[in-house]
Amino acid sequence: MKTDHSFVTGRLKSFKYAVLGAYKLITTEHSIMVQFSLGILVTIAGFYFNISKTEWLFQTMAIGLVLSIEGLNTAVEKIADFIHPNFHDKIGFIKDIAAGAVFFAALVAIAVGLIIYIPIIQKL
Repeated sequence: MKTDHSFVTGRLKSFKYAVLGAYKLITTEHSIMVQFSLGILVTIAGFYFNISKTEWLFQTMAIGLVLSIEGLNTAVEKIADFIHPNFHDKIGFIKDIAAGAVFFAALVAIAVGLIIYIPIIQKL
């Protein structure tokens, strides 16, 4: 198979694989489905409550952070399961660390959401 060394076609192929990977995550992984759905809900809330440009930036970054880390966590879990399908203490430790990273991202996203929406809800 001949490798395509063209910059533009190489980037287009990379983009295609990235979109395909995102689609696979959203359609096959329950944790991503939940996180993606929450991202859609807070995006709708942002439009409804007419949040500021700065709030949009923080909200978008928080959503992207959680989805990205969740995707990496999923990749770590899939690789670990492929390498060692049966339970193993070290594999379990690695998976726990990856899940911990998602937890930290989720805490940040929750904090951002609370900072943005509590003052809005208090004014209602």
